[in-house]
Amino acid sequence: MDPLESQMQFVFNLRSRGITNADVLKAMEKTRRADFLEGIFLERSYEDTPLPIACGQTISQPTVVGLMTQALDVTRRCKVLEIGTGSGYQAAILSHLARRVYSVERHRALALRARDLLRRMELGNITVVHGDGSMGLPEQAPFDRIMLTAAAEDPPRNLLDQLRIGGVMVLPVGQTDAVQQLIRVDKSETGYEYTDLGAVRFVPLVEGVAEDVSD
Repeated sequence: MDPLESQMQFVFNLRSRGITNADVLKAMEKTRRADFLEGIFLERSYEDTPLPIACGQTISQPTVVGLMTQALDVTRRCKVLEIGTGSGYQAAILSHLARRVYSVERHRALALRARDLLRRMELGNITVVHGDGSMGLPEQAPFDRIMLTAAAEDPPRNLLDQLRIGGVMVLPVGQTDAVQQLIRVDKSETGYEYTDLGAVRFVPLVEGVAEDVSD
């Protein structure tokens, strides 16, 4: 299958899985997943499956990325916090939708790679921070939108506190690796509204920064 045909099939698959927001589809179409993969996994970039990246982490399957992005309901006025930069793929997609994206990654090697790649892609509205994602980024709060790409047992209170009134958080929750639900949290002056978006599987949210290790 040639690249154009592969890209058309990629977008068709996203639509068939419920990603219908035109802006999200456009952002994903212009963000080549292959740019965020290496080695033998490059040729599998159009597959709708999670794939390994450095530091024992993964790049999420495109339909999950699309569903999370669509649920986050990002506008050009939004300042977004992403917890778990990974390869930088999700942050790149968000950059086409938001005013500003802050992404926190606990693995220094991943943070440095993503920062360098996103800079070379000339996505100037993304700031990648090496730090403890479980703490959020209080110095930049409040945020209009917050996305977690790692599963917590419950929506972390300190991250909810960093979410603006009227803001939205999307995250996987669950007590085990096998049983997780993707939820959307809407914050209002009177409290929080929770929407279940379906079953997912993510790495757990881990406190602290990772020890530096060689690949």
